[in-house]
This record gives sequence, C-alpha cells and structure tokens, in this order.
Amino acid sequence: MQARALFLIGFMAAGKSTVGRELAHRLGWRFLDIDTLIESGEGKSVPAIFRDHGEAHFRRAETSALRGLLSSLDGNAVVALGGGAFLQDENRQLLDRWPTVFLDALPDELWRRCGDDPTERPLRKDRTQFERLYHKRLPFYRKAMVTIDTTNRDVHSICAEIEATLHLAGSEGPKLSHSSSRTGEPR
Repeated sequence: MQARALFLIGFMAAGKSTVGRELAHRLGWRFLDIDTLIESGEGKSVPAIFRDHGEAHFRRAETSALRGLLSSLDGNAVVALGGGAFLQDENRQLLDRWPTVFLDALPDELWRRCGDDPTERPLRKDRTQFERLYHKRLPFYRKAMVTIDTTNRDVHSICAEIEATLHLAGSEGPKLSHSSSRTGEPR
C-alpha cells in the first residue's frame, strides 16, 4: 500500500497543529509537525534557530526536513507545515502531488489566537506587521488545493469539512486533484 498524506498550510495560529492532530486521530493516521522535525534535526527550538541563525537558515532547514519526510514517508500522515513553508517555490513543487489544505481565518481572529497561545512566534511583532505579513503570504497560501475558513469554527467541524472535501471518510484516501473546486474561499 502506498503511503497517503495531506499537508496543512496557513498563517500562524490558523490551527494547523490543532486541526492536524484531530484529523490524524479521526483518520487513524500519524500526525507530523514539520517544525518539530526541524527542531529535532537542529537540536534547538524554532525561536532559537531564528535567533541564532536567522530566517534564511531556518527556511533551508525547513526544505531539508520536508524533503526528508517525503522521501521516508512509510505510512499515512497528516502534516502541519510552518507558516512560511508554502511560500517557497521548492516546497510547493515538492508538495505538488500531495493534497494541500489552506486553513484560513480573518487576521483579527489569528491575532487573538496568537495572544491566547503561549507559543513563542518569532515573526509575530506588532499588529500592523502581523497583518502586513498575512496579506503578503495570502497569494501563496491560495495556491493550495483546498481552502478552509476556520474563522469562529470548532476543530470538529473543520475536520469534517476536510474529510468531506477530500473524500477521506472511506479507505481510499484523498482524491482531490488540482482541477477540483475550492471550498471556503477567504473573504
């Protein structure tokens, strides 16, 4: 049996890890977080990597971790990517044959979620910078196969929409192709 995977992308606090864990649980698949793989490979946290080596080093480590994951994928997995991973052409090309799901939310909600979460986020500075970064990244996120709006939604309804859109309830796995229609386009 060929390994199946789907990749969750989106801005910080979009719900990639939370939705990813729940979706993997519902499907009986593994959950993998690319940031955790990077931290393991680098021997330090994402904030420490940014602080000690800069964003360019982190992005190279991110691509390396993604390439390694894809070459060694031996079971079904839901993978949460970091907020900037899908911006890189090389990463999008690596993911071209895999289902990608953009978890979107309104910037106000994303900002609030970040404030409620104790996770240190190296690129979260002030509100103006945060919104500017969101809008700069949005065109890249919209290249995902599917867009799911997570604004004011619970994790179970988001997972149910992903399952329905990608036809994941049965054992056949993701069927969506690039030509399929998108759902939940962001506002």
